[in-house]
Amino acid sequence: MKLFLKGDRCYSDRCAFERRGFAPGQHGQDRLKKMSDYAVQLREKQKVKRMYGMLEGQFHRYFEKAEQQKGITGVNLIVLLERRLDNVLYRLGFASSRNQARQMVRHNHFLVNGKKVNIPSFLVAINDEITLKEKSRQMEAIKDNLAAVARRGVPSWLNLDQDAFKGKVNSLPNRDEVTMPIQENLIVELYSK
Repeated sequence: MKLFLKGDRCYSDRCAFERRGFAPGQHGQDRLKKMSDYAVQLREKQKVKRMYGMLEGQFHRYFEKAEQQKGITGVNLIVLLERRLDNVLYRLGFASSRNQARQMVRHNHFLVNGKKVNIPSFLVAINDEITLKEKSRQMEAIKDNLAAVARRGVPSWLNLDQDAFKGKVNSLPNRDEVTMPIQENLIVELYSK
């Protein structure tokens, strides 16, 4: 499945998944056999972990936090994952991938509400304002990424001001606004065993 891990390349014809839609190797096409329910659930969890770039322990903590909140656990999990600072920067278009966004956060290129934040897992809240630092505004990578925003688009729960190099969180994301092919019910079933 296409996970959009390679930035703009995944939106073009050069995407490896578009060219060859099966696993690499001699027996790649043979792997399409029926999987057990557990295998399907595990694969879904691994896919989401990989999409958001997390390890098992951190992902499990997000699940426990989502379980403790009121509402549907699966939807709470997706909302928590979408609220991560590295994901918000990727969604705003400052970075072409979540990995690039994570590195930019770690290198202190962004301010949240005027304060330095260098933790990619920082959870943004409603009305938080994310600003690119003055020194970082000349970076070619960021200029290229912002030029590509028109192709990808910005979710309705975020607001981007390209001229001022800032973004704002208008509201928390709904499940309908997350367009990634995630079946969160499989993840809940896996952790409920």
